[in-house]
Amino acid sequence: MKCLIIDAVHSSIQEELGKYMQVDTKMLPTQEELAAIIGEYDVLIMRVDPAINKDILDAASNLKVIGVCSVGLNHIDMDTAKAKNIQVFNAPGLNDNAVAELTIAKMLEISRHTIPACIDVKVNKTWDKYKFMGRELRGKTLGILGFGRVGQRVGKLAHAFQMEVVAYDPYLPAYVFDQEQSKSVSVEELLKVSDFVSIHMPLTPETKNLVNAQSIATMRDGVVVLNMARGGIVNEKDMYEALKSGKVGGYASDVMENELAGGGLTEDAGFDSPLFECDNFIVTPHLGAQTVDAAEKIGAHIIGKVKETLALA
Repeated sequence: MKCLIIDAVHSSIQEELGKYMQVDTKMLPTQEELAAIIGEYDVLIMRVDPAINKDILDAASNLKVIGVCSVGLNHIDMDTAKAKNIQVFNAPGLNDNAVAELTIAKMLEISRHTIPACIDVKVNKTWDKYKFMGRELRGKTLGILGFGRVGQRVGKLAHAFQMEVVAYDPYLPAYVFDQEQSKSVSVEELLKVSDFVSIHMPLTPETKNLVNAQSIATMRDGVVVLNMARGGIVNEKDMYEALKSGKVGGYASDVMENELAGGGLTEDAGFDSPLFECDNFIVTPHLGAQTVDAAEKIGAHIIGKVKETLALA
């Protein structure tokens, strides 16, 4: 058997699976490159790049398992994978603390203007604290859209800052909100009462463009929106207008709606956004799970799934 690793994952995956099969590495191949070589492999280990389309899966004549070292699976043609009896495993819940801590970091950064202040000192050689009047988290209301593992962890951390937490998740029983000392509300109520809105939902037809001009209009003036989920949940054109008008006080994101445009990193796809013009917009390149702690846990989980599926001793 043969395994192909196409992204930066924990070294334990190669070390452990290497005891049972040949393990090759091809970092971030294009879709065409992957389709050309995938036919000889039984196992594919990846994260989110490149998007696994029908052409790749049709070429994967021996493929039995795809191990995705992340949470989302919207970059994989799941219908074709299922039709070809290819098992696809992701790693839900293993990066929850990493993503939650990044969320809190961004809340603090955008509330205290630390990034523009740092640039002002280092680049502009200016020492002017009066330009950066911020606000505290204590006493503010945090609305969490999607109250799964990540959302719940964000809520716990927010309580440490003495924030009030409201949350929306139609798939959870009421007792979960009680356990997490958070109030269950509708999307409409959440947007209306929150000083901070943090998104932790999957990208689905129902959540696509959930944050748009219409929903933003119902939010509090000066609200801060945080998106650690998927870029398509926020309509970036509408968010740009809201930032420029001052309706939204800040937008902090770890994702962009076109980050995988044209194949993403594998195709050297450049992308731009009007949001880059906004001083009250901060962004990181989808690094929510990029901690050594999360990578180790995800690696162990994927190893276990591959070994179980292939009945490896």
